[in-house]
Amino acid sequence: MARPHTSLGSLAFLLLPLLLLAANFMSTNASDFNKNFRVTWGDGRGKILNNGKLLTLSLDKISGSGFESKNQYLFGKIDMQIKLVPGDSAGTVTTYYLSSIGSNHDEIDFEFLGNQSGQPYTLHTNVFSQGKGNREQQFHLWFDPTADFHTYSVLWNPQRIIFSVDGTPLREFKNMESIGVPFPKSQPMRIYASLWNADDWATQGGRIKTDWTKAPFTASYGGFSMNACKWTSRGSSCTASQSSASTTSTATSRSSSNSWMNQELDSTSQERMNWVRKNYMIYNYCTDKGRFSQGLPPECNVS
Repeated sequence: MARPHTSLGSLAFLLLPLLLLAANFMSTNASDFNKNFRVTWGDGRGKILNNGKLLTLSLDKISGSGFESKNQYLFGKIDMQIKLVPGDSAGTVTTYYLSSIGSNHDEIDFEFLGNQSGQPYTLHTNVFSQGKGNREQQFHLWFDPTADFHTYSVLWNPQRIIFSVDGTPLREFKNMESIGVPFPKSQPMRIYASLWNADDWATQGGRIKTDWTKAPFTASYGGFSMNACKWTSRGSSCTASQSSASTTSTATSRSSSNSWMNQELDSTSQERMNWVRKNYMIYNYCTDKGRFSQGLPPECNVS
């Protein structure tokens, strides 16, 4: 029997809806720092190497360094591979975060606070919305973050923000606008990273200072991937219906490239997050009653 004939025109017609859906999202799996990022400060201390596959930031007594994404995004899943400053990193802060601009900015933070040789890094997380932060949660890591690259991920959709390390979630910040808690959902953000000196507070509350005889300090960014809604002068590349969709998918779903837009933690991911928080969390603003004399923030009272 002869094979059915399908004209190119018919095939294109059938594929058009799928192509339009895919075009709404920016997906970057290949690491090319040259294409997607630019070094913005440091006077040569930030370098893109290996044909765009590696970016290094250095810090000495004169200056640190940093880079930013060329595009802005409103919601997305961003993975960044980082190898932190080895050895005595006390006083240094390595960052990877998303932020808008202005006094009422939104921000989603990964900050890595250095320590003396043999002492663990502190992973510092925070969420700002409409200029208000003070939502710090801190962790120690269950591996040496200086020995190899590890993947630090931000999942940001209209319902929640999830911080993960090597696929293991450690923090979830839910959209609780219904009880008056602002949520980052209307300001596009760039991706930023930096390495800088903060020895007035970073290590043991500023008691341990940066040892400049160990400089230069270097952090390496070895790759990234993103699936995100790109923001332009015409608005978001994602449609309003996609941004506000109510259907959900689990953290293990890979059924479509935009599953992150409605992704939530499944039971296994929730258990893994609980394990991290039980064993490696060292500070949680939601339990710091002495800090909030007028009462804990409202999101802390929601189970």
